[in-house]
Amino acid sequence: MTAIKHALQRDIFTPNDERLLSIVNVCKAGKKKRNCFLCATVTTERPVQVNVVKVKKSDKGDFYKRQTAWALRDLAVVDAKDAVKENPEFDLHFDKVYKWVASSTVEKNTFISCIWKLNQRYLRKKIDFTNVSSQLLEESVPSGENQSVAGGDEEAVDEYQELNAREEQDIEIMMEGCEYAISNAEAFAEKLSRELQVLDGNHMDLAKGHIKALQEGDLTSSRGIEACTNAADALLQCMNVALRPGHDMLHAVKQQQQRFSDLREQFARRLASHLNSVFVQQGHDQSSTLAQHSVELTLPNHHPFHRDLLRYAKLMEWLKNTDYGKYEGLTKNYMDYLSRLYEREIKDFFEVAKIKMTGTTKEGKKFGLHGSSGKLTGSTSSLNKLSVQSSGNRRSQSSSLLDMGNMSASDLDVADRTKFDKIFEQVLSELEPLCLAEQDFISKFFKLQQHQGISGSTTNEAEEMDGGNLSRSYPSGVPQTISSEKDMIRQMMTKIFRCIEPELNNLIALGDKIDSFNSLYMLVKMSHHVWTAQNVDPASFLSTTLGNVLVTVKRNFDKCISNQMKQMDEVKISKKSKVGILPFVAEFEEFAALAESIFKNAERRGDLDKAYIKLIRAVFVSVEKVANESQKTPRDVVMMENFHHIFATLSRLKISCLEAEKKEAKQKYTDHLQSYVIYSLGQPLEKLNHFFEGVEARVAQGIREEEVSYQLAFNKQELRKVIKEYPGKEVKKGLDNLYKKVDKHLCEEENLLQVVWHSMQDEFIRQYKHFEGLIARCYPGSGITMEFTIQDILDYCSSIAQSH
Repeated sequence: MTAIKHALQRDIFTPNDERLLSIVNVCKAGKKKRNCFLCATVTTERPVQVNVVKVKKSDKGDFYKRQTAWALRDLAVVDAKDAVKENPEFDLHFDKVYKWVASSTVEKNTFISCIWKLNQRYLRKKIDFTNVSSQLLEESVPSGENQSVAGGDEEAVDEYQELNAREEQDIEIMMEGCEYAISNAEAFAEKLSRELQVLDGNHMDLAKGHIKALQEGDLTSSRGIEACTNAADALLQCMNVALRPGHDMLHAVKQQQQRFSDLREQFARRLASHLNSVFVQQGHDQSSTLAQHSVELTLPNHHPFHRDLLRYAKLMEWLKNTDYGKYEGLTKNYMDYLSRLYEREIKDFFEVAKIKMTGTTKEGKKFGLHGSSGKLTGSTSSLNKLSVQSSGNRRSQSSSLLDMGNMSASDLDVADRTKFDKIFEQVLSELEPLCLAEQDFISKFFKLQQHQGISGSTTNEAEEMDGGNLSRSYPSGVPQTISSEKDMIRQMMTKIFRCIEPELNNLIALGDKIDSFNSLYMLVKMSHHVWTAQNVDPASFLSTTLGNVLVTVKRNFDKCISNQMKQMDEVKISKKSKVGILPFVAEFEEFAALAESIFKNAERRGDLDKAYIKLIRAVFVSVEKVANESQKTPRDVVMMENFHHIFATLSRLKISCLEAEKKEAKQKYTDHLQSYVIYSLGQPLEKLNHFFEGVEARVAQGIREEEVSYQLAFNKQELRKVIKEYPGKEVKKGLDNLYKKVDKHLCEEENLLQVVWHSMQDEFIRQYKHFEGLIARCYPGSGITMEFTIQDILDYCSSIAQSH
């Protein structure tokens, strides 16, 4: 026990200017045995304060730590449980009853005896000792403790000192304020005694250990920081002690207050200077790690920096409460320095992203990338290389969604777009945790809790930072110009990460130049990250910044759609070759297929649906326009082929918002197929057709069908002459010429030749059946028939199709 007592005196009580008088090893009654020590102590400075201190081992068990302390004057009862039998249990009645079990009865009795002696010597108020033998209270405590408690004669009686003039004046003022100061001296003395207890209880007396820590404590080690933190808190408690009326007039009180103020100013200055040095040093260490990130698309981790600085968080809170000017200065310096550090890191990071997007540094030069800002600074001629190059192929006949002011579509493929998508996602995925980590650190380190600030603020939330100066409504009288601490966090983040938004916009501009389809990827990715950021905090810096950038991405997406619609309207077709499937029709299919894969499960599907409606309507109008202007290809063929392609595309992709357009495309395809078949087939049996038109005219004039044969121009003999002009051989020849004509009109890629030919076959058979019906009705019993049959027509058509 002697070794433990020595260790406790050395490690815990000497730094706090206290002497350890008695110790007892105890555990709480009725609970799992977790031993601790109750210590009776007195301060080494006057006026003496007597405490009962609870000390326990740390969780790791490698050192002792002070856990709880009670002033002895607050002890009301000491209950030893049994005055006759030996019993290790005892209770101490402070603000509540604490039940203890000592490791031995001897230790218990020695501790209680010491408490009794201390009570007799130092306290006017007597503690109630119950169930304690009178013999125990009369015994002397061990010799070593007796010397500490009783002390020598020189300690028993305070030396007499004559009052100085200021102290006499203070006493006269106090006596004037008390009516019975002279008439009832005993009552006045009691009153003075009670009031002086405020000073007598060490409330305005700072331990030497704390003073030393404030003046020269080590602010680089964890133990030193903890000692300085404890000392700063103790100083603040001393400065904030509630004084009774008149006490603030006492000369000693004023002297102590001035001493505390000087200590506070000295330590605040030392702390601010040290933290500014830490900012600089940590930034230097952080910069030394940038080289390893120069070729990787990753941002440096600031966690070690944050972890080291968070050791000072309690001291920052102390500085915020005691010297807001220095706290605000540190805040500004932190923003100024960190903004430069982050700017270097982020610009280097975006430079790597741009190089990866363009493939190589050589390609980076092709895009005019210069410096860390990544601005497109190439010459006009170099930028023209990104524009559409005309060629004789189908894609070059009109500007495409792929080609709008960008590289040739042949240079782009799915792999390129997938690579861009991954790079852009990685950029956002690296920025997001970086911002969140810094915001969390700022909140913890600068003690800016994210809640509504003090009411009565005179400015609204939109008020901006001016040159990095931050001020807020605060009890110390600082002007209130920011409505809440949440605004302070956002404004600090805006200053520190001021380069993120322009760098993102530069990256987006590059991606759009590489391939306008990239705006689809960027819209989906950016929308998702905005959505997740808003779920965390809709008003945070990250949410606001990504939201602003999303506006740019959406503007580029809309521009992509608008340019395509404009170029559809300006499309020109060749007069020497057949039209076929128009380029913008094929490219709408490509656009829709890719867009469906990109926007699958995306948050902003509505943006794509609106674009679809605009694009498909523009496609419909442009197809009509080209069909009307076509000279080489019949209008019905242009309409039929292109609307068939549109219908097939919409049927395959199943785009729900375009169901009405899909039905419309099918109807247009069907109508123009029928129109083309009728127009192209015409009247293959022309003379026979004219003959029967005359027959139908007579019937229309009122002549009965069975009497038509009596008309001279339409008798049986005339009918036989006309039929003889169309033998099977001639019919097949006519159909063969028709097939060749249709083949010249139709394009191979849509593969509608057989569909059209089958429709013409059906139309021809329909005309054949019509003629047979007229013969049966108008020339009954004549035995006149066509020189070829329906089966012959089927054989002719099949043979012609196979031969070609």
